[in-house]
Amino acid sequence: MTSPAALGTVAVSILLLNLPFGFWSAGVRRFSRSWFVAVHAPVPPAIGLRFLVGVGWRLRLLPLFVGVYFAGQFLGGRARRLRGTRARSP
Repeated sequence: MTSPAALGTVAVSILLLNLPFGFWSAGVRRFSRSWFVAVHAPVPPAIGLRFLVGVGWRLRLLPLFVGVYFAGQFLGGRARRLRGTRARSP
C-alpha cells in the first residue's frame, strides 16, 4: 500500500507538471499538431513518476491522477487567458 503522503506528492507533481503545458496549449489552435503535443507530452513523465514512487496502475487511483492531470491543463490554460497572450503560430 502506498502512503497518502506519496500519493499527495505524485498528485501535486502531476498538477505542477501540467501547468506549463496547459499554458502552451491554450495559446495554439485547438487540434493542431502543437496542441496535440502540449496535451500529450506530459503523459510519459506522469506515468514514469507514478512508477518511480511505486504507485503503478492501481485502478482505484486512476480518477485522482486523471483529475489532477486535467486540472493542471485547465489551470495552465486559465493562466494564459488571464494573462491575455497568444503564442506565435509556426
